[in-house]
Amino acid sequence: MTSSEIVELRRALGQLRHSVRGLRARYGDVAAVQRLANDVERMDIDATELAELDSTPRPREAPRVEREVVVVPDTPYDPKLWHDADDEGLGGYRSHRT
Repeated sequence: MTSSEIVELRRALGQLRHSVRGLRARYGDVAAVQRLANDVERMDIDATELAELDSTPRPREAPRVEREVVVVPDTPYDPKLWHDADDEGLGGYRSHRT
Protein backbone atom coordinates (compact mmCIF):
# COMPACT_ATOMS: atom_id res chain seq x y z
CA MET A 1 0.00 0.00 0.00
CA THR A 2 1.47 3.37 -0.97
CA SER A 3 1.65 6.27 1.44
CA SER A 4 -1.02 8.17 -0.53
CA GLU A 5 -3.37 5.19 -0.19
CA ILE A 6 -2.75 5.11 3.57
CA VAL A 7 -3.42 8.85 3.83
CA GLU A 8 -6.66 8.41 1.86
CA LEU A 9 -7.67 5.49 4.07
CA ARG A 10 -7.01 7.52 7.23
CA ARG A 11 -9.11 10.39 5.83
CA ALA A 12 -11.98 8.02 5.03
CA LEU A 13 -11.76 6.50 8.52
CA GLY A 14 -11.92 9.99 10.01
CA GLN A 15 -15.09 10.67 8.03
CA LEU A 16 -16.58 7.35 9.17
CA ARG A 17 -15.71 8.12 12.78
CA HIS A 18 -17.43 11.52 12.45
CA SER A 19 -20.53 9.87 10.93
CA VAL A 20 -20.70 7.28 13.71
CA ARG A 21 -20.53 10.07 16.31
CA GLY A 22 -23.52 11.69 14.56
CA LEU A 23 -25.41 8.40 14.62
CA ARG A 24 -24.62 7.95 18.31
CA ALA A 25 -25.98 11.44 19.02
CA ARG A 26 -29.18 10.63 17.12
CA TYR A 27 -29.84 7.00 18.16
CA GLY A 28 -27.92 6.72 21.40
CA ASP A 29 -25.67 3.82 22.31
CA VAL A 30 -27.75 1.07 20.65
CA ALA A 31 -26.16 -2.20 19.51
CA ALA A 32 -26.02 -1.20 15.83
CA VAL A 33 -24.11 2.00 16.63
CA GLN A 34 -21.75 0.11 18.93
CA ARG A 35 -21.00 -2.38 16.15
CA LEU A 36 -20.32 0.43 13.68
CA ALA A 37 -17.99 2.14 16.16
CA ASN A 38 -16.23 -1.18 16.75
CA ASP A 39 -15.86 -1.73 13.00
CA VAL A 40 -14.31 1.71 12.52
CA GLU A 41 -11.90 1.04 15.41
CA ARG A 42 -10.96 -2.36 13.92
CA MET A 43 -10.34 -0.80 10.50
CA ASP A 44 -8.15 1.84 12.15
CA ILE A 45 -6.09 -0.91 13.81
CA ASP A 46 -5.78 -2.73 10.47
CA ALA A 47 -4.73 0.47 8.71
CA THR A 48 -2.03 1.01 11.35
CA GLU A 49 -0.74 -2.53 10.77
CA LEU A 50 -0.64 -1.94 7.02
CA ALA A 51 1.29 1.28 7.49
CA GLU A 52 3.81 -0.58 9.65
CA LEU A 53 4.10 -3.34 7.04
CA ASP A 54 5.03 -0.72 4.49
CA SER A 55 8.03 0.34 6.57
CA THR A 56 9.28 -3.13 7.57
CA PRO A 57 11.06 -5.56 5.26
CA ARG A 58 8.89 -8.33 3.87
CA PRO A 59 9.52 -11.83 5.24
CA ARG A 60 11.06 -14.24 2.81
CA GLU A 61 9.04 -17.15 1.54
CA ALA A 62 9.78 -20.59 2.90
CA PRO A 63 11.92 -22.70 0.59
CA ARG A 64 10.02 -25.05 -1.67
CA VAL A 65 10.23 -28.66 -0.55
CA GLU A 66 9.95 -31.48 -3.03
CA ARG A 67 7.39 -34.02 -1.99
CA GLU A 68 7.61 -37.72 -2.62
CA VAL A 69 4.64 -39.11 -4.53
CA VAL A 70 3.36 -42.43 -3.22
CA VAL A 71 1.31 -44.41 -5.71
CA VAL A 72 -1.51 -46.45 -4.16
CA PRO A 73 -2.75 -49.21 -6.45
CA ASP A 74 -6.43 -49.57 -7.29
CA THR A 75 -6.28 -53.36 -7.21
CA PRO A 76 -7.90 -55.14 -4.23
CA TYR A 77 -5.73 -56.40 -1.40
CA ASP A 78 -5.04 -60.11 -1.08
CA PRO A 79 -7.80 -61.60 1.18
CA LYS A 80 -5.15 -63.68 2.97
CA LEU A 81 -3.89 -60.43 4.47
CA TRP A 82 -7.08 -60.17 6.57
CA HIS A 83 -7.46 -63.90 7.36
CA ASP A 84 -7.09 -63.69 11.19
CA ALA A 85 -8.10 -60.03 11.65
CA ASP A 86 -11.09 -58.76 13.66
CA ASP A 87 -12.78 -55.38 13.31
CA GLU A 88 -13.20 -54.10 16.84
CA GLY A 89 -16.62 -52.62 17.45
CA LEU A 90 -18.15 -54.50 14.52
CA GLY A 91 -18.23 -57.92 16.12
CA GLY A 92 -15.31 -59.31 14.19
CA TYR A 93 -15.22 -61.59 11.21
CA ARG A 94 -15.28 -64.84 13.14
CA SER A 95 -18.43 -64.15 15.17
CA HIS A 96 -20.76 -65.44 12.39
CA ARG A 97 -18.55 -68.22 11.00
CA THR A 98 -18.70 -71.81 12.04
